Amino acid sequence: MGIPAHPLPTPSTQAGRDGLAAFLARPGRAVVALDFDGTLADIVPDPERSRAHPDVVPALSALAPRVAAVAVITGRPADTAVRYGGFAGAPGLDHLVVLGHYGAERWDAATATVSAPDPDPGVEAVRAELPAVLAEAGRPTDSGIWIEEKGGRALAVHTRRADDPQAAFEALRTPLAALAARHGLIVEPGRLVLELRPPGMDKGVALEEYVKAVGAESVLYAGDDLGDLAAYAAVEKLRAQGLAGLLVCSGTEVPELADRADLLVSGPAAVAALLGDLAGQLAP
Repeated sequence: MGIPAHPLPTPSTQAGRDGLAAFLARPGRAVVALDFDGTLADIVPDPERSRAHPDVVPALSALAPRVAAVAVITGRPADTAVRYGGFAGAPGLDHLVVLGHYGAERWDAATATVSAPDPDPGVEAVRAELPAVLAEAGRPTDSGIWIEEKGGRALAVHTRRADDPQAAFEALRTPLAALAARHGLIVEPGRLVLELRPPGMDKGVALEEYVKAVGAESVLYAGDDLGDLAAYAAVEKLRAQGLAGLLVCSGTEVPELADRADLLVSGPAAVAALLGDLAGQLAP
């Protein structure tokens, strides 16, 4: 049974329209790269309960065999994204790659293994000091602040459960930045989350390296949060070098991203629908 080919939305920019046209004309030279949380999975109060939208894996299974490569680029540990996404063993995803910790880790579906660097000692030092820093800032963990462990290579401080999530987020930005700097880490802000992690890798670096390794002629990148700005910048850089690119924004909660997107969609369900419609357009 064939995949239904629904009309595709029209990007709002000429660069985006050119990117979509190149993608459709030569899908065998195209890379699809996707953020996880907020893009393939809805944002939820407890990150451990995050799961890919049920339409995501079927859409990717239909699309992946028709393009050069599909990668998920996430701040989560790679194996966590694989579990929460339901990617392992999914039909059609034999060559899926998950780049975790912003590209510091890599999971390959072909081998079902993760390659990763050694843990950064700064993360362990931050872990030990973090509760005291939160308390000194008037935002202890019993006030709705939640610390997420990210596989020993990063820590994320979530404020979504606090009485005033945005006020807690703003109150913690400066003390967490100081804590990170003392131990050679950086702070990556997101939607009511501040992640402390080693420098030197971001989604832009990971995406550019991956696209060039594949030898792609076009790239579609979809994201939803501040951490995706680096990937957007990488696509813009690749465009300047002659590649075609399409920037998709999932949701409009982050204006800094939405304002730079070629195509806005309403969230993970709409991202899955877009991926499925692309597969339908490419079906023989």
